[in-house]
This record gives sequence, C-alpha cells and structure tokens, in this order.
Amino acid sequence: MISPHNDVDKLVNILSKVFSNTSIENIMSSPPIVVTEETKIKYAKEVMRIKGISGMPVIKRNLKLAGILSIEDIIKVFESGDLNDRVDKWMTKDVVYLSNTDTIMKFLELNDSKKFGRYPVCNDSGKVVGVVTKLDILEWMFKKLGYIYVHDDRRYKTLNKQFVSSITGEEVNRENSDFKFKVNYKSVEMVGLGATKLKKFLIEKGIKQDLVRKISISTYEGEANIVIHSNSEGCIYCWINEDHIKVFIEDRGKGIEDIETALTEGYSTAPENVREKGFGAGMGLPNMKRFSDRMTLISSLNKGVKLEMLFYLNDQGG
Repeated sequence: MISPHNDVDKLVNILSKVFSNTSIENIMSSPPIVVTEETKIKYAKEVMRIKGISGMPVIKRNLKLAGILSIEDIIKVFESGDLNDRVDKWMTKDVVYLSNTDTIMKFLELNDSKKFGRYPVCNDSGKVVGVVTKLDILEWMFKKLGYIYVHDDRRYKTLNKQFVSSITGEEVNRENSDFKFKVNYKSVEMVGLGATKLKKFLIEKGIKQDLVRKISISTYEGEANIVIHSNSEGCIYCWINEDHIKVFIEDRGKGIEDIETALTEGYSTAPENVREKGFGAGMGLPNMKRFSDRMTLISSLNKGVKLEMLFYLNDQGG
C-alpha cells in the first residue's frame, strides 16, 4: 500500500475554503485525553496504549497547558532515561497550541509551518479544553458535506502494481545499506533500541531534526511490530540517498493475513502480556503510514513482512 499523505493536506486545503470561518471549538476532540506533570512516563505510555494515540497534552494542577508528550519523547526515554521518570522531565515544553475561538483557516496557517500531528486547544484562561488534528477537520468536513469515500478498484490495482515493483521488482541490496540493526524479538523491554540507534546515526549524518523525528517514530513502530507479532528474527536497514532516506524493515515470522484491516487505527492482535507493558495499541502501521512520504508493505500469512518507507529530504512528496 502506498501512502501519499500530502493528498490529505491538499484535500483539507480545498474543502476548508467552504468552512473557513468555522471555529475549532466545533471540531476538536473534547474532553481531551491528558496527563499531569507528575505522572510517571510508564503510566503515560499506558494511557497512550489504551487510548490508541501517539501524543497528548500535559497539564498543570490548575488544568493549564504545561507541555505535550509524544512517541518521540518516549523514544528519548528509552535512549537515556527511566520509565519511572516524571512526564515533565521529558515532555516538550515549548508547545504550539490553538485557541478554541480560532478558525479552520488559523489551523491551516499554523499547520503549514509547523506540521505537528496534533494541537492542544486552550480557552481564554489557558486551560486545555480539547485537541485537534488534521484528520479531525477532514472527518468533520466530510460529515458536513455528506461525502462517502468509495474505494476505486482500478486505483487499488494501480497502487498495487507500483507497490510490487518498488520492492520485489527491484531487489533490496541489504549489503550496501548505510545502517543495519538486528532486532531482538525475544525481549519486549528492548523495543526502541534500534530506533534510538538509527536516530543517533541520522543526527550524526546531519539530517534535519524534523525528518529524524518522523523516521525514528516510524522505525520504533516497525521494530515493535517485529517483537510483538512476528515471533522471528528481524532487521532494520537504512539508506541515505541524494533526495530521500529509505528505511526497510523485515522479518520472517507469522506475516499479516489482512493488510487492510491491520492498517485500521486501533486494530491489534497483541497478547495481553504485551499490552500490559504498554505496547499493542494498534497504532503502529497507521503511524508509519502517516509519518512516511511513501510506504509499501508486502506480507501474507506465515511469509513474514517486508516494509519499505521513503522519507523525502526536500518535502517534494514524490
């Protein structure tokens, strides 16, 4: 499957002209899912797992915004912290937020320059009253217009053809990869080590911080999938090219029988003992799809998984 998420941006920009003066207050998710500054990282991670989200506002005791905690911050904890640390030690404190009286146009202006996944929404007194994402806005506009998305079988076949040629048509040369990490599939506690090492490698190569963030989050999710679902050895590879970075993740495990269902947010087959450790929220593949510029996935039952993600260096979108 190929994920040209820039198409979502274009669609939101087009439809927003119809609803340009609509208040964010009418669209945001409320009440928001939040944690306090004193919450331990391990508990915040569990909230993310249960709610199936990749980030959430952090509030003070007076309900005012203190920061935001994301998967990227969780990765940093794996890198050099302790899951018993307080959230305020690792959260992002310089938070970009919206007012509940701001309009859709204000959101678009902000998102064009910042491109964060979610934005806290505060009222006049600074208290967090909601959270809004690009998809929240798109879904709201679809409901207002009465749109129904119809899956075009011809489009599917075209994408599938490109999907096959991008991996199986051109053999992936693992020997010339710039980065390689063998995933320890027997230890849930070690999930994030590969993503952390790749993040460090990319920073050393001078890759921009925002792109490193997207790649490390996507790799973290792919690494977790190997440990949680494959029951087999797996590897992470990375190549730095002139105009893009390619990440290739594979395993030889149980595979995915129904890829369409697996890409659904919240869908998970993780066992309870894994869920208890904060994994298996069903956001892995959806997050990889959202953060990469192109994602291709090949898998079938008992044939393992081959996952390729492209990240463009110049925001060209392919």
